[in-house]
Amino acid sequence: MGLVLQFSDIHFGAENAKACFAALDYAFAAGADLNLVTGDITQHGLKPEFEAAANWLRRLPDPVFVSVGNHDVPYGDLIARVLWPWRAFEKATGHPAHDHQFVSDKLMVRGVTTARGWQARANWSKGVIDLDQTRRAADALRNAPTGALRILACHHPLIEMIGTPMTGDVKRGDAAALIFAEAGVDLITTGHVHVPFALPIQLSDHCSYAVGCGTLSRRERGAAPSFNRIEWDAREITVTVMAWRGTQFEPDQVWRLPRRQDTRKAETAPERTVA
Repeated sequence: MGLVLQFSDIHFGAENAKACFAALDYAFAAGADLNLVTGDITQHGLKPEFEAAANWLRRLPDPVFVSVGNHDVPYGDLIARVLWPWRAFEKATGHPAHDHQFVSDKLMVRGVTTARGWQARANWSKGVIDLDQTRRAADALRNAPTGALRILACHHPLIEMIGTPMTGDVKRGDAAALIFAEAGVDLITTGHVHVPFALPIQLSDHCSYAVGCGTLSRRERGAAPSFNRIEWDAREITVTVMAWRGTQFEPDQVWRLPRRQDTRKAETAPERTVA
């Protein structure tokens, strides 16, 4: 019924060039309903890195959706980090850092920014989520087209995943994940930790899933460079990790997730408008 390719943490400036070029070839052959990029397109937010990222993104087949990560700030410019942290990202990608969304008859994706240019704690790489932005995203996704897969895209995992090499440590992450689950969100897609995962979010009676993506950079943290192939039908969502083997991408881990049925309206039900 549907296909999304999820890429994340490409970190241009530290990218795996062969894997990045091969991923473009794969995307053209796949013909996905959406090519989704969940943040950290650069390593240090430098102009040449954004230029390389922009060139790669332009070569992805449409449609493309890009959300921002904590590495997508001008790391060496404290004034820019405070006053206009996402200006370079938005210029390079053509995608907004806030309240971004994509809608088709099969699929709806809404972006929420969990990265910050600066924050009142020592490690600025960790995540923060604004609950007003969360509620706007949840309201929009609640009104997705009938039968469409509902995806929330952000950079940091909202719920900590056991066994990952680093944490997102997202302020208000649990509260946001609960709001999204109760709004009927099927998947919360993220990056940041550089290893793939697909796990249920056990915060309410409604089952959403957290889906994390690997990296296409040289910063593998023990896992091969990879991206996610997300397929779905009326009953099941299949997440396949496509791992780089040096010359091509091959299927690796596979998760089959029962699709939640409480938000699937009858085909005769009236369509609801997108907020």
